[in-house]
Amino acid sequence: MGPLWENFLISERVKSLSHLGINVDKYFWRTTQQQEIDYIEESPQSLSAWEFKWNPKAKARIPKMFTKAYPEARCFVVTPDNFEDFLTTGRDE
Repeated sequence: MGPLWENFLISERVKSLSHLGINVDKYFWRTTQQQEIDYIEESPQSLSAWEFKWNPKAKARIPKMFTKAYPEARCFVVTPDNFEDFLTTGRDE
């Protein structure tokens, strides 16, 4: 279910940003040790990272390697409890 959840969120986010006329670069991040961030948006003003969890009770962790490499990044967790905010807002979640 996790990969389907990620696919849904990313595809709907891309549609929402397009509708709002917001242009950002979109990435995911993974190390050779398989640490990862599910979705990243970068603009000249900011860097935001999201971890997606289907189970709201699951422990979501942002890898320390990521926060050390990108200390300016704002990090969020998206679950079924809060996904509407992720899909309907612009850059300031």
